[in-house]
Amino acid sequence: MIAATSAPTAEEFHAPGPGNFDLPGFFSIADQAITKPMFQLVLAAVLVFGFFYLALRRGALVPGKLQFAGESAYGMVRNSIGRDIIGSHDFAKFVPYLVTVFFFILVNNAFASIPIIQFPTFSRASMAYALAGLSWIVYNAVGIKKHGLVGYLKLQCVPSGVSPAMYPLLVPLEFFSNLLVRPVTLALRLFCNMFAGHLLIMLFATGGLYLIKDYGGGIGIVSGLAAWVLAIAIGFLEILVQFLQAYVFTLLNAMYIQGALADEH
Repeated sequence: MIAATSAPTAEEFHAPGPGNFDLPGFFSIADQAITKPMFQLVLAAVLVFGFFYLALRRGALVPGKLQFAGESAYGMVRNSIGRDIIGSHDFAKFVPYLVTVFFFILVNNAFASIPIIQFPTFSRASMAYALAGLSWIVYNAVGIKKHGLVGYLKLQCVPSGVSPAMYPLLVPLEFFSNLLVRPVTLALRLFCNMFAGHLLIMLFATGGLYLIKDYGGGIGIVSGLAAWVLAIAIGFLEILVQFLQAYVFTLLNAMYIQGALADEH
């Protein structure tokens, strides 16, 4: 009797996951491995500095195209975030910081849509938490400088117009919410959006290839092409998300600075 042979089966599909974001170092400096996200942070800083330096180094009365682009970009953050949120009295000294944060995040997010690079820097949680930690230091330092440590803690933790009998309940909640949770939520919002969007693109792109190549048949081809269409659609949506996350992160920074400067909570 001749044993029956089974038909070849398609290779099992391995969905992308968090492990795909753990990129190995591609060169070392003083025995320290330099990974792609680390390199992208430096590249983004150079690009942002280089753009504004070239655009604004010669303040011509009639601006050229590059100067006009630089002034428009600067003015957007200055007016719509800095002045409108912090207020016309105090906003000017914080504009350079807000402009830097916005465009630094925007460029790092945009790396996800640039061919060859195709990796959002802030899809690594450590990068997002480091930036949020810097923001935490800035707005708390601003508040302590203006009100003093005790005065600032009182403003942040003791809500006005509330009966002292409620303080045992509200003061710990206000302290936790205003001083501890803010940098965590600030980082998570940026990290999760960049991570989830890139993961979805990888899933639909690799899943579509699997369906077409290994699953076979008309259904596999149609499903694979549909998955690729979804990957492209999510890619365009990600461009919008990249801008929105840079804007929201900077906007919240301005709101926290305004709250730290305020004389009443």
